Amino acid sequence: MDNPELTPGPDAEEPANLKFLRRLVTVLTATMIGGVLLIIGLIVIRFYDVPPPLPETLQLPDGATALSFTQGTDWYAVVTTDDMILIYDRVTGALTQTVKITR
Repeated sequence: MDNPELTPGPDAEEPANLKFLRRLVTVLTATMIGGVLLIIGLIVIRFYDVPPPLPETLQLPDGATALSFTQGTDWYAVVTTDDMILIYDRVTGALTQTVKITR
């Protein structure tokens, strides 16, 4: 039933297209594994760097009412209703700069 002439033997050479495809799949697999490891590493690094927490309370100058709030890595700012931007140091909580908004 089986034709011995059509059955490949142990010394049979793979076709060139099959060798190329096998190498391509191996390179793609290695690239995907490397990419997943890189993404996991970047996520861990990104979330490991946590900025200092904000203070529980904030002392605004007399008569100032907060309108909005924003923050950076080492500072935070409060915009007041009297068109002032108060910039505070994140670590010490000290007022470092006051900017008057002119219209």
